[in-house]
Amino acid sequence: MTVIDANRMHEIETRYPEYFHRSLRQRFGGLMILIATLLYSLYAVWFFDLPKLFAEAHWERVGIYLSQWVSYDVQPEFRIGDDGSIDIRYPRFSPLGDNPHPNWLVNNPDGSITVSISGTSRTVTVSKSETIVTAHGVSVPVEVSSGAPKVIGPVPGWITVYDDNVLADLGFAGNVSISVDRVKIRKRFIGWANFIFDTQSSFFDKPVGEVVSLIVSGPRIKSDQSNLSLAFDDIWNNSEWQHGDVWTKLFQTIVMAFLGTLLGALTAFPLAFLAARNITPNRLLNQVLKRFFDFLRSVDMLIWALFLTRAFGPGPLAGSGAIFLTETGTLGKLYSEGLENIDNKPREGVKSTGAQTVLVHRYGIMPQIVPVFVSQTLYQWESNVRGATIIGAVGAGGIGLKLWEAMRTNANWENVAYMVILILIVVFIFDTASNALRHRLMGTKAH
Repeated sequence: MTVIDANRMHEIETRYPEYFHRSLRQRFGGLMILIATLLYSLYAVWFFDLPKLFAEAHWERVGIYLSQWVSYDVQPEFRIGDDGSIDIRYPRFSPLGDNPHPNWLVNNPDGSITVSISGTSRTVTVSKSETIVTAHGVSVPVEVSSGAPKVIGPVPGWITVYDDNVLADLGFAGNVSISVDRVKIRKRFIGWANFIFDTQSSFFDKPVGEVVSLIVSGPRIKSDQSNLSLAFDDIWNNSEWQHGDVWTKLFQTIVMAFLGTLLGALTAFPLAFLAARNITPNRLLNQVLKRFFDFLRSVDMLIWALFLTRAFGPGPLAGSGAIFLTETGTLGKLYSEGLENIDNKPREGVKSTGAQTVLVHRYGIMPQIVPVFVSQTLYQWESNVRGATIIGAVGAGGIGLKLWEAMRTNANWENVAYMVILILIVVFIFDTASNALRHRLMGTKAH
């Protein structure tokens, strides 16, 4: 065991004062940051009134919207006539088409109709005098022959009784609304209805094998058009899913991002040389251009899109212009800072040979900055594919506008899910391609 005397200790303290005589900030800096973060978090909770916000939030809507992303419902309505007859009606744009005969609806010998909501565990039997709802292991009869529907026996928790209506909540499977003269059923199915062919298509509701057989070797459905061409037209012009319009708008979004980023890069590149202090020794010009870049990028892309939509009207031109203005400011700043951080030795070496300014830039500067500039531009392009979706919602065209229209109806959430998935796929593809190109240019391996 080594013993350190007082002189040796004093010598160590003199040599390493930062370890033995730390300032107040060094000793308590971490604790102060932790306390400040905690205080700020408490302030944010108070400022936004988060307890009240969470208490009053409609959390049940989250489950409803998510279920509508991955499912669809069919809504048969049973109208009970004065003579005891039961008339079955479907909404005008039912996913089952104009003349549905679903196998989950059975006409019984006694004149009643049984609807399977979810297998045999959840069923509804409609007759002229009563409706029997079976769910959760019990059958609940609801009398409909009197002035108002009346539940016979105890009322379970999943049934709500109103003055002129009885509502049975069957969970994700659907629900049943019972009144005196009609019973309306909402039956939910997993999946997306009529995603390939809509109800107006000649191929609607046909098995996959039959559709393939018709396309490959079947007789022509329309004499002036092949079955393959007809099938493509029916898919592209699907009235429920609007594949043609969605894919066209998606392509518009990609073009908007590409065009806006390309024009921004082409504009920012020469301006960056004028803004860089070590390239253009004009302090006034440097500052004017840098403040110009700050102005362009300080106004959000969404705000530029609003301005340009007012000027040029809704469409992809306004979206491309908004991306162009934002990217001119962003890339101009990145390019100029990159130029100011180059190694001046290659530039001075080329300049010492008496080469012209253009050649000095070409051989002394460009080899250093091109990989970095291209990498930054690719990253911005990838980011603008996502940004173009957002600005589309304010009228700048592209799939963002289509997405916003679907969300506004508050009914086409499966269409919203379809477009969101397409956007995610496109972003993933562009992200992968951009990363691969950046790593290739920078000479590094992608992980």
